[in-house]
Amino acid sequence: MTQNWGMTIPFYDRSLSKAQDLIAELPALGYTDVWSAEVNGTDGFVPLALAAQWAPQVRLGSAIVPVSTRGPGLLAMSAATLADLAPGRFVLGIGASSPAIVERWNAGTFAKPYARTRDTLRFLKRALAGEKVSEAYETFEVKGFKLERAPKTPPKIVLAALRPRMLRLAAEEADGAITNWLAPADVQKVRAEIGPDTELIARLFVCVDEDTERVRETARWMLASYLTVPVYAAFHDWLGRGEVLRPMHEAWAAGDRQAALKAIPDEVVDDLIVHGDAATCRARIKEYVANGLDTPVLAPLPGAMPIDQAVRELAPEA
Repeated sequence: MTQNWGMTIPFYDRSLSKAQDLIAELPALGYTDVWSAEVNGTDGFVPLALAAQWAPQVRLGSAIVPVSTRGPGLLAMSAATLADLAPGRFVLGIGASSPAIVERWNAGTFAKPYARTRDTLRFLKRALAGEKVSEAYETFEVKGFKLERAPKTPPKIVLAALRPRMLRLAAEEADGAITNWLAPADVQKVRAEIGPDTELIARLFVCVDEDTERVRETARWMLASYLTVPVYAAFHDWLGRGEVLRPMHEAWAAGDRQAALKAIPDEVVDDLIVHGDAATCRARIKEYVANGLDTPVLAPLPGAMPIDQAVRELAPEA
């Protein structure tokens, strides 16, 4: 597989409306991909639609769009629109997301996350191929849906996957797996579940800053907010960090946020956040690649170096 080098858009320090010039610069810097996200900022599709015009050479991917915040038909329509804008260059990343995003923020139902993701994948493969779909899946039923204009080139579909069952689904029925919050040494364990031929994509949080203590202080807030989510807690149990993260989980459950932050060991922060000078960060990213990561998707964090400069200095051709 050709080595990819991705960038997360939009950037942390600017709105999408002010990102055009930097996004347009990415191909010349050697970035092959841009990947959006969808939590509580921009949605997963609009940034990619704009990037399709601003940087027409790059591959576009969503990492990820939840399967329970849109109906299956609407999700198919959005994917078809992007596939039409960027034929052969759009990758639809979908996943279960979390109870907070699905239920508390979007008034949806977070139930049977594995089955809902599997069912959505199977529906989308048929719908995006132009089929008329009438099917009673385990988690929803579709009656007579057919895209008015199916894309000439259906997009590849990749799954957010953190543990063996979903990773195997990604390998067996999708076109790749997306993961998050892992160390270089964790890649081999994830890769073992999907085999050598399935694309493995991961978002890597990178802070170009040589002030280690400052980076750790900021990173602890990010780590606590993610690793206390049940799916990520289970992921890191599987990766072998259950005991070392237990004090953090206990303090968080007790409502003591400061104690939870202090309980995250330095080595965990350093494992999961790429930081240091630009050369050190690039070398660390290459460790992920050496261990089996096909597509690192960088997410530069605010630090001593301005983000636009960090984007340039983290490029593979820097």
